[in-house]
Amino acid sequence: MPALVNYSGEGNFCPGGALYANRPHVDVYYPPRKRSRITAPCVFKEESFGHQKLPSIDVLPDECLFEILRRLPGGQERSASACVSKRWLALLSSIRGGEVCSTSSGSDCSGEVPMDIDSDGYLTRCLEGKKATDIRLCAIAVGTGHRGGLGKLMIRGNNSSRGVTDAGLSAISRGCPSLKTISIWNNSAVGDEGLAEIAKACWMLEKLDLCQCPSISDKGLLAIAENCSNLRELTIESCSKIGNEGLQAIGQRCLKLQTITIKDCAFVGDKGVSSLVSSASSALKKLKLQALNITDVSLAVIGHYGLVISDLVLAGLQKVSERGFWVLGNGHGLQKLKSLTITSCGGVTDLSLEALAKGCSNLKQLHLRKCSFLSDNGMVTLAKTAASLECLQLEECNRITQSGIVNTLANCGVSMKALTLTKCMGLKDVVPCPSEFTPCRSLRSLAIRDCFGFGDAILAIVAKLCPELQNVDLSGVSTVTDAGLLPLLENCEAGLVKVNLNGCSRITDIAVSAMARLHGGTLESLSLDGCRNVTDASLVALAENCSLLRDLDVSKCAVSDLGVATLSCSKGLDLQTISLSGCFQVSDKSMPYLANMSQTLIGLNLLGCSLISNSMMDLLVEQLSSCDVLY
Repeated sequence: MPALVNYSGEGNFCPGGALYANRPHVDVYYPPRKRSRITAPCVFKEESFGHQKLPSIDVLPDECLFEILRRLPGGQERSASACVSKRWLALLSSIRGGEVCSTSSGSDCSGEVPMDIDSDGYLTRCLEGKKATDIRLCAIAVGTGHRGGLGKLMIRGNNSSRGVTDAGLSAISRGCPSLKTISIWNNSAVGDEGLAEIAKACWMLEKLDLCQCPSISDKGLLAIAENCSNLRELTIESCSKIGNEGLQAIGQRCLKLQTITIKDCAFVGDKGVSSLVSSASSALKKLKLQALNITDVSLAVIGHYGLVISDLVLAGLQKVSERGFWVLGNGHGLQKLKSLTITSCGGVTDLSLEALAKGCSNLKQLHLRKCSFLSDNGMVTLAKTAASLECLQLEECNRITQSGIVNTLANCGVSMKALTLTKCMGLKDVVPCPSEFTPCRSLRSLAIRDCFGFGDAILAIVAKLCPELQNVDLSGVSTVTDAGLLPLLENCEAGLVKVNLNGCSRITDIAVSAMARLHGGTLESLSLDGCRNVTDASLVALAENCSLLRDLDVSKCAVSDLGVATLSCSKGLDLQTISLSGCFQVSDKSMPYLANMSQTLIGLNLLGCSLISNSMMDLLVEQLSSCDVLY
């Protein structure tokens, strides 16, 4: 240290002046070319050096940045710029197609230039739950234009913190003029303003679906009616502010409407429905009215003006009486009606059903559900009158008895092909078989589901009435035994193709073996889920006789590894789907046999097979690479 302080040679330690100029006796030199080492932490703050300057383009106000962004040459450039920040995305989504400048042509940006030439609107986007936000809609508006244009937009639910609002729909309206379908479900933030923006810009709109949108009222529908004359499909469900005024406007201006669905709208009444149906009578083909405060007047209008209606659904119309359905049939306007579904309507009686059968001469499908005043007389009259009827479905019509079903089958026309009865508790084995009857040779499909009073006696009668059955469904009918099923198997002349006996716990190997022997040449699908008396003997019979069998379900049956081995070793059997769910006797020994079926097997259900180890299951999944395995 003394040497350093008293140093005064020709070669200076470091060129420079004295650090203390007023004290010449101190020979300490400061090296200006060498930065002093800092050992203590030092924190610099913006206040010490002034505010940090932002990039110059971000300093520009929105107006200037808007002018820059609208001069981008193409859609790809706009999409890339939208990724810079939310501010840029918002500005880009606010640019309308007519505000985009074509800089390549040297224009002064005074004319309207389309945003993209190829925007036919074939893209589909769906936002659900947390993904349903305005920011995503802005991104869709900017990004889909140069990729063909957005044609279909579905918004399901809403983000609780920053969900879809009118601002998001406004962005879609500016960036997606090719939009043809918009569906909004369960959204309380979207109102008339957003729907009006869509209506003004997306004039090609063909389908509008609104479900649980309490903020949308008649005002929004008025905007749709004024601007979207191409509207073809309208669905309004549980929109509490929509009433007659909006529907009237739609009916008067949207003359191309083909499909209308209105459900659970308290303010919709006869005035709105009548105006809508009468105005769109030349194009309306499908109509569904459910849980509305309409009366006989609306049904009278439908019966008179529904000239081209082919599908009609009426549900929960508590204020419509027998007279309303009678007028509906006698209006002579439903000549092209092919499908009619009526649910929970007290006005459906034997008299009104007869009027419907006579007035709808081309009716092919009839589905009656929870019609508590309909009896056997109405069913027999329907069978005699509806000559074109092909498919009849009855669900929870508890006044229908065995007599009604037997007489319906005995009197139905040559067109009847399918009969379905579900949860009809009036069916009981109490009426003897009629001495003389005409078989219904046209019937191909019979389904009796969850009718707990349906037993062997009525099944034997049906077997004689329907000799040409190909599809039989007795699921949930636990009272049927081998004694009732065997006559049906013996009387089916055409050969059964599809049989469903799920839940028929009294069926045994006797009936299944007989089915395999009598119908093995035609049987393609067999379901025995829950038939706990079915064992390996049934699988042996199926393997020997059913060469066309493709789908087999023996879930919860008493089958074991032996039965699986028999199916696998059968040379003439090419099963595609097998369900062994709940078969507790199936173990690891069945895995090699199932693996041998890899060439044809595409579906395998092994849920609940507790004797199969995890290691063998993993190995089987690897071997069945092209098969969907549930375990």
